[in-house]
Amino acid sequence: MRGRAPYVVTIGSGIAEQVVSDAQGAMRVALIHGPQPEHARQQIAELLRIAGHEVTSIAVPDGESGKDIDVARRCWEILGGNGFTRSDLIVGFGGGAITDLAGFVAATWLRGVRLINVPTTLLGMVDAAVGGKTGINVAAGKNLVGAFHPPDAVVVDLEFLESLPEAEYRSGLAEVVKCGFIADPVILELLTADPSGRAHQADLVVRAVRVKAEVVSEDLTDVGRREMLNYGHTLGHAIESVSDYSVRHGEAIAIGMVFAAQLARHCGLLDRRSAGRHRELLSAMGLPTTCAAPMADLLARMRVDKKARGAQLRFVVLEDIARPRILEGPDEDLIAAAYADLVPS
Repeated sequence: MRGRAPYVVTIGSGIAEQVVSDAQGAMRVALIHGPQPEHARQQIAELLRIAGHEVTSIAVPDGESGKDIDVARRCWEILGGNGFTRSDLIVGFGGGAITDLAGFVAATWLRGVRLINVPTTLLGMVDAAVGGKTGINVAAGKNLVGAFHPPDAVVVDLEFLESLPEAEYRSGLAEVVKCGFIADPVILELLTADPSGRAHQADLVVRAVRVKAEVVSEDLTDVGRREMLNYGHTLGHAIESVSDYSVRHGEAIAIGMVFAAQLARHCGLLDRRSAGRHRELLSAMGLPTTCAAPMADLLARMRVDKKARGAQLRFVVLEDIARPRILEGPDEDLIAAAYADLVPS
């Protein structure tokens, strides 16, 4: 991938040694991690020690609760106590929330130190760990405090997916199918043939990473084409926030994509068949497509979304499969009509 500097996303199975190769040049390594998978994390730590690195293990809460300023502060204090310098390295090992946090800590410690991401969930592999966005949550919303800080490398070990809980795997598939809707229709064909995603797992991961890589290489800091990666995220992030993050990210984004498709249909941009394909495919994949949260609460959260401009809401929508665009300031009656399509009957 290209960003401020090129970096490699290595995808394979049983590739823990790649982390050691990518860590060359650092004396100290801080391994920021969640509770699982413990054996693989210990293996990487031991390999790093054998290679001569001083390893500091920093355990953090898993999931969105870890993306908190107090957790980041504790990481900074540990780095300071262990004498971490600009030539040292942070490894983010875990799901997307943990790599978001590790990236934010790396971006802010001494104004930026090296980062390697080792995502252990499908969501992390195809989305959070790749692209250089880092962040933590605040009361007003998700990822509102953060920085653009591309990693030095990303190591995607597909073996982690073998033990991933099914609900977490399906959540990650939402970001995969998103890449199909906005850029790569082959992804939609593969998931239509096998909605579980297991039969074509490696191909799906590679294709999703390739979509993100191509977009981010053109637009690192979200001023142009990169916004298209936020398909389904305006409403999706609002759903996560209103639910106090009890709704998984991928589940919320699935609902958000159905909403975006219906909004495009109501605005006369997307045909009924393509809009309906969203609900049909996502439902077959076992992802939710309805929402019962109060619209007023969701609107309030959407107005502080990073994509909003002033008082104007902005949505990523489709004119056709693989033809995304920005819809600015749609009439609230159209938003309400699209949301009504999501309310369970």
